[in-house]
Amino acid sequence: MSRDPLRRALALLDLDPRRVLYAVLAGVATLGSALALAALSAWLITRAWQMPPVLDLTVAVVAVRALGISRGLFRYLERLATHDAALRGTVSARENLYRRLATGDPAAPAGLRRGDLLARTGADVDALGDVVIRALVPMAVAVVMALTAVVGLALISPAAALVLAVALAVSGVLAPALAARSARLAEAAGAEAAARYSETAVLALDHAAELRVAGRLDEMVQRADRHDRDVIRATDRAAVPAAFADAATPLAIGASVLGALLIGITLYGPDGGTAGAMTPMALGILVLLPLSAFEATSALPAAAIALTRGRLASARIMELLDRSGTPQSGGADPVPEPVHLTASGLRTGWPGTPAPGSPVDLDLRPGSRTAVVGPSGAGKTTLLMTLAGLLPPIEGTVDIDGTPLREIDADQLRRKVGFFAEDAHLFDTSLLENLRVAHGGLTDEEAVAALEQVGLGDWVRSLPDGVHTTLDAGGRSVSGGQRRRILLARALVSPARVLLLDEPTEHLDADAAARVLHALLDRGGALVDVDRTVVVVTHHLPESLRADRIVTIDRSSDRGHDRSGDTDALR
Repeated sequence: MSRDPLRRALALLDLDPRRVLYAVLAGVATLGSALALAALSAWLITRAWQMPPVLDLTVAVVAVRALGISRGLFRYLERLATHDAALRGTVSARENLYRRLATGDPAAPAGLRRGDLLARTGADVDALGDVVIRALVPMAVAVVMALTAVVGLALISPAAALVLAVALAVSGVLAPALAARSARLAEAAGAEAAARYSETAVLALDHAAELRVAGRLDEMVQRADRHDRDVIRATDRAAVPAAFADAATPLAIGASVLGALLIGITLYGPDGGTAGAMTPMALGILVLLPLSAFEATSALPAAAIALTRGRLASARIMELLDRSGTPQSGGADPVPEPVHLTASGLRTGWPGTPAPGSPVDLDLRPGSRTAVVGPSGAGKTTLLMTLAGLLPPIEGTVDIDGTPLREIDADQLRRKVGFFAEDAHLFDTSLLENLRVAHGGLTDEEAVAALEQVGLGDWVRSLPDGVHTTLDAGGRSVSGGQRRRILLARALVSPARVLLLDEPTEHLDADAAARVLHALLDRGGALVDVDRTVVVVTHHLPESLRADRIVTIDRSSDRGHDRSGDTDALR
């Protein structure tokens, strides 16, 4: 298997060779029309200079018009075919990427910041599609047209063809190499310097008061200024090869036309063609044909930049997939019913990090209600992700009726044990479809009932299209409290028998948060069926909460403990 990340990532596109071939053929037809148009125009100009009968030029005039029209037509068909292949490829790549992430090691995507994960599945996949549009097809077209131009010119003058071949090599090889070097410098050094500058500048802006008190504000500003100058120097370094790349093609065109002209004049002879080696029409073709030949290679510097960016994007994509590993079935065992989840000697954390605090023991019987409390950063969310099988335990075990999670079928486990993150995404689609993320067969009536349960009934009735109203810009179109309630409704409609809820009452006022927590954690609460297990992470517990157990996690000390039945103190 190839270790080149670009080749490996291109395999994710599942490109249809026929569609790519259609795009290349349309591109060849486009530039072929331009090449033929240049040659025919040169012949027509020089032949008309000899003032033959007008009828002798009629076919050539009509052909010039036809080639001019066909060039635009074939360009349109080439764009259609190229974008069709690339867009189908990016859709396939994202499908393959999501499938690999869903069936691989859950810690791979979970260990990335949301922005980083979004960039790798979004902009990086788009850069991969650009490789098809801006690199693969233009390169194939350029090779075919360059060979065609050189061979065609060789039929008139082998010496001129040699000059054209050298000039095309400069335009099609040297210029793209310089452009690629510029892109690498800009993407590598420039991006790193810009990241350092942004980090330092934001630190200075956000904490100016504290830094001034500590006497370090001027130092931080100077550091940001140094990083800013690093960005400018990186941009300047990248601009040098880019300038040479931009100059290479015009210089190659000039050298090719001048060389062809000198060779043609030499062969034509000082006596107006008595040497017999070159006709006036051939001389015109010899001079004008190279101008159209360079149209194919002029796209190659941009192709080299697209390849460079595509290779860097591919490295990020494949690094994520390599971390995800091979698809994991999670074992062949089904999830036992009812779901009795237990943890013994459990220490949680991200892979490769030391296990903080003391181990935690949990016994989540079917229908039990458990609250997990502790300060920010104590590891409450990590605990839920480990219980859901999204992260491996650093120490200890998590099992269902004595069967470790790693031996249980992963797809069934996700359906029975659901982790609902506090920062889960709301999509730019209807309210109903946002709930169907957790339950694909949800009806309108069921969606309305779930939203009523979480306190959004009046709001839904005020929407123009009810549950079919589109949430423009996703989560940015609703308030923080509405967003939390929608996410809670998504959890309630899911088929999971164990609900692991991370901060479901954040952004709610104290009274509303208390009512929701009572409804989730009190025995007989109205939100969740009595046979479903509920584990809620929260910072604040309301008075008189009647949860079955309260687990306190405090990583600042060496103790994490389970206050089972210790709810009287909260009343």
